[in-house]
This record gives sequence, C-alpha cells and structure tokens, in this order.
Amino acid sequence: MPDRQPVTLQDVQEAAERIKGVAHRTPVLRSRTLDELVGAEVHIKCENLQRMGAFKFRGAYHAASRLSAGQLAKGIAAYSSGNHAQAVALAARELSTTAVIVMPQDAPRSKLEATVGYGAEIVTYDRYTGDRAAIAEALAAERGLTLIPPYEHPHVIAGQGTAALELIEEAGQLDALVVPVGGGGLAAGSAVAAKGLLPDIRVVGVEPEAGDDTKRSLDAGHRVSIPVPRTIADGQALDTPGELTFSINRRLLDGISLVSDDQIREAMRFAFERLKTVLEPSGASALAALLAHRVDPLPRRVGVILSGGNVSAERFAQIMAG
Repeated sequence: MPDRQPVTLQDVQEAAERIKGVAHRTPVLRSRTLDELVGAEVHIKCENLQRMGAFKFRGAYHAASRLSAGQLAKGIAAYSSGNHAQAVALAARELSTTAVIVMPQDAPRSKLEATVGYGAEIVTYDRYTGDRAAIAEALAAERGLTLIPPYEHPHVIAGQGTAALELIEEAGQLDALVVPVGGGGLAAGSAVAAKGLLPDIRVVGVEPEAGDDTKRSLDAGHRVSIPVPRTIADGQALDTPGELTFSINRRLLDGISLVSDDQIREAMRFAFERLKTVLEPSGASALAALLAHRVDPLPRRVGVILSGGNVSAERFAQIMAG
C-alpha cells in the first residue's frame, strides 16, 4: 500500500467539523468590476473577516483543540510575526488555557497589542539575527508547554485547508484557486482540499517578489533559503519554506506567481475602494496577482483567498501613501 499522505481531504473535512461553531464561516464575495478587470468569474473568500482577522485561527484552534487535558493544563507556545500569534492566543482563551508567544521586535504594533489583548505572554526577538523556532522550542521545553508551530504541523495544515473547503462548497466548480504563500500552510491545506474535491483544479500560490523562497525551492526541487525578505507583506517575509508544507506544495501546487509591493498596495486599495473590505499586505497578495494578470493562463472560474486584514489605520494609510 502507498504511504499515507501527511494531510488528506478527510483530515480537512474532520477539521471542518471540529472548528464548526467556533471559527467563522467567512463570506464569499463577487464583484462585477473585478471580473471585468481580471477577465474571469472570481469568487472571493474573505478570511480577513475570520476571528482575529485571518485564516490562522482555523489551524491554531484545530491543533489546540486536539491536545489532551494535561497538555492544555500546562499551556501552549507558538512563534509568529503576528497572525498565528493572535490565533494561538485566542485559541488558548477559547480552551481556557495560557499561551506564550515568541514574536519579532518589529512585528506590527497592532498585532502585538491584539495578541496581548487575547491574554498571551509575549517574548520578543530580532528577526534578522534570532532563530524564532529555536527560541520557542527552548521556552516550551523549559516551561513544559506544547508548541503549536505556524505551519509545520498536520493539524494546523488541515485546519487552514477548511477555508478552501468552504469556498468550493459555496462556489461550486472552480477551474483555479489562487492563494497566498508564506510558510506554506494555507497553500498546502488549500491544495489538499481543492484537489481532493476537484482533481482537475489548478492551484496557484502567490509570493512577494522579495520573498520568493517557495518559488525558488519548487524550481530547484528542494528547499532553498534566501535572505530574510524586506517587503510590506510581513506575513510572507520568510526565508525558507517549511519542510512539511513544501513536501505537500511540491506535489500539489501548479505554480507560483510573484507580485511586487506596489501591486500588493494597489490590491489593498482596490479592496478598500471597490470591495469595501480592509486587507493587510499579505492578505492582498493573491488578489494582487489576479489584478496584475500574473496568473496565466487564467481559466473561466477562479477562487481567491484574501487571507487576512490585520493592519492598523495608521499603517494602512502609510502603505497607501507609498
């Protein structure tokens, strides 16, 4: 018998049942203006309207909810540039446990404040010199905490895949799915769900031009590290794809499109002015790829995931001003 894949459609479907009633079933929007600009029928999954403002709550809550009573009693740990931090903090609060989060010193203030607001303890580090995973692992070992990584975990990946599952359940037959890629958890989970339901669908990941570690890795056939990216898309500013996520994305992704910071900025503006919704830079990257015609060939019916909207008013204004 072939080896079981690390995450399957059944895993995603079981995750959907587990998070039902806790995570929001976010809306799927349509825009005639977007369809005309893109040249396709676009179905927009609004994970910026998820609890804590991003898809990350799906995977964090799913993973945390599967811990034993003993593990929950001791608490959980995580490392994140922002959205996974908030997601784990909120999941911990929902499950009546505690969370300690390792975050970069330059994480957006709004994300730091929101994480603290959900009740988590924050430990900061320098993202350009420190190893966040090593710091979190040492902290978890010292305190007896269970570490929930942002993407390198099958339960996290399965939880993230529920966004694509819901999108396809509502939109029906899609020819392509366009999804942001950071560490690769959303892309991996989405690809598992999408190709499990629609075997002929194309799944296209989107990265910022400055943070193209997954594209380089797919082109090379193995994981490639790049200098820590400097991009407005802080949620996608990673230097190396995850080992587990890359093993799935290498098999299931049909390609990676790259977008510039200016194209991300214009997608944020379009979402604000025409869709009446607020996106953070990482949350707008997949939409940016469609608006900039970076998905080629573009089929008739396309799904796109807007992955998050955690950006302060001040930061949003700064980005719009260039």
